[in-house]
Amino acid sequence: MERTNGKRIAIVTGSALGLGYELTRQLIDRGWFVAGIDFNAERQTELAGEFPRGSYHGFVGDVSDEDFVKASVAEIAKIGHIDLLINNAGQPSFKMPTAYEAADVDKCLKGLKGMILWCVQTLKACDEQNLKIANVMSTAATRGNANESVYCATKWGEKGYTQSLKAAYKGSSVTVVGVYPGGIDTDFYRESHDYVSLDKQHTFMPAADLAGVVLDNLLSEARLTVSDILIERLYR
Repeated sequence: MERTNGKRIAIVTGSALGLGYELTRQLIDRGWFVAGIDFNAERQTELAGEFPRGSYHGFVGDVSDEDFVKASVAEIAKIGHIDLLINNAGQPSFKMPTAYEAADVDKCLKGLKGMILWCVQTLKACDEQNLKIANVMSTAATRGNANESVYCATKWGEKGYTQSLKAAYKGSSVTVVGVYPGGIDTDFYRESHDYVSLDKQHTFMPAADLAGVVLDNLLSEARLTVSDILIERLYR
């Protein structure tokens, strides 16, 4: 991996598409080096050509694979101190309560497992010092939704983990931020158009706008701490 020439270093999981892509693109525009994590190998190759040389390195793998996480964080840490970890990766499953199967549960749980693994390994690599962690969840972590029972369950788990990290590192140089966005106009719902129609999806928040708001808060130089970021879409 190339040197970052003094740039601040961020890890973004789920960097290939949607909100993860916009967070990555805008971090690079702001002068950061981003290590992007995604299972989409074809898209990672495209991004390596899209972004300026020395600003992005893509890692291809499953965010919930512990060996992959350990190897990736170790490689990233060799080039410098990791300043920011954005846990954005996750997969949904939207069904009626009686339609869920074990595979749906496993699919949703990958996000929670990945969040924990990336936090653990990045904290170790940084010696639990001078690190900001942003765990991107959903407003599904704040309420129950009829067709999202398993998805909500995992998001509530992610919220519990995030709140516990905050308690563990209170008063230290590790900052933990929970990010709770409402519906985003991306391909996240591509397998659930019977539940979220395309017309409804297109009323959701643009990923670029959402990423800008999130980063404005995460990267603020003000002498204060943003604890949680709850962002709802406009209802028209």
